[in-house]
Amino acid sequence: MADPILSVSGLSSGYGDFQALFDVSLTVPEKSVLGLVGANGAGKSTLFKAVMGLLPRARDMVTFRGQPIGDVHPERMAQMGIVMVPEGRRLFRSLSVEENLRLARDHGRAGDWTPERVYELFPILGEKRRQPATALSGGQQQMVAIGRALVANPAVILFDEISLGLAPIVVNDVYAALPPIVDSGISAVVVEQDVDRVLKLAQTLVCLSEGKVALSGPTESFTKAQLTAAYFGE
Repeated sequence: MADPILSVSGLSSGYGDFQALFDVSLTVPEKSVLGLVGANGAGKSTLFKAVMGLLPRARDMVTFRGQPIGDVHPERMAQMGIVMVPEGRRLFRSLSVEENLRLARDHGRAGDWTPERVYELFPILGEKRRQPATALSGGQQQMVAIGRALVANPAVILFDEISLGLAPIVVNDVYAALPPIVDSGISAVVVEQDVDRVLKLAQTLVCLSEGKVALSGPTESFTKAQLTAAYFGE
């Protein structure tokens, strides 16, 4: 297996006095997809927020390309090469599709991903580039959120619930874009409620239950019964 580009080691974090994560560890290999699954409230989004510096974490609990980054401020993460597609998309309401993409590009790193390349990946965005991003359909807004992450030219993208609330046909379109993204050299961590969909995409899998790692390893090494037991904390 390839060397890890992102590692989490013994991560414990939470909100004020409430501890939501307990000694969580995982590794994301270069140019691969890690699936992160678990029931609602298992700690998946909290883990992403901690990795991104939006919640407390010690310096050595998160490493990027072997270097501790637990003390890096959130606003520096994109420049370092780690970005997140957040649940709910959080697009800039007053900006067009193109303005959302160009703003992200200006705050990211130099690289091959440009707004024009995003339009090749999602042609509908090219057609609607001058429209307000939040006037688009939910699926199209999700494409903008993914495009916004791409134009920052990251090494790692954290996808938080990218299929949530979308029609099945739209989910298929969004997931069809992920292999080309990984093929371009980007690693991904994908939070998803649909375990079957993650199993088709990811090389490795981590299941969280009540803030702890219940299962972790290569995707093909688990039976459906093991996944179900870990998912529901049985």
